[in-house]
Amino acid sequence: MSSTYLWAKALHIVFVASWFAGLFYLPRLFVNLAMVPADSHAERERLLLMARKLYRFSGVLMLPALGLGLWLWLGVGIGRGAGNGWLHAKLALVLGVIGYHHACRGMLRRFEQSANQRSHRWYRVFNEVSVLLFAAIVILVVVKPF
Repeated sequence: MSSTYLWAKALHIVFVASWFAGLFYLPRLFVNLAMVPADSHAERERLLLMARKLYRFSGVLMLPALGLGLWLWLGVGIGRGAGNGWLHAKLALVLGVIGYHHACRGMLRRFEQSANQRSHRWYRVFNEVSVLLFAAIVILVVVKPF
């Protein structure tokens, strides 16, 4: 294995883990926003500021994670050949993560417009989706079950 491949793989893992850290915490901010009393404007604005910054930062982290992943897949040839169904499943889950990330943007916009209709309990469940996606992707990459 070349040194370039190992560096790309290591950086891919770092950026994916960092991106997911944002996706783990952003819905937690939504839980808190959904619990803010209507008359607590300062708390609401502070949480919105944190959510906006975290969404932007995690979006920045997403780009090198995806770019390095594409390079490993298309440039190096990870997952080519027979017995690589795990990669197709992983790519489908990655599309799901991208969708989850963009769904967070829509939720943030609803909070910004004071149009949220969901409870803090709903956001607690939504928060777990990123954990399940992360676990499934890691298992597919490490175990390669099919």
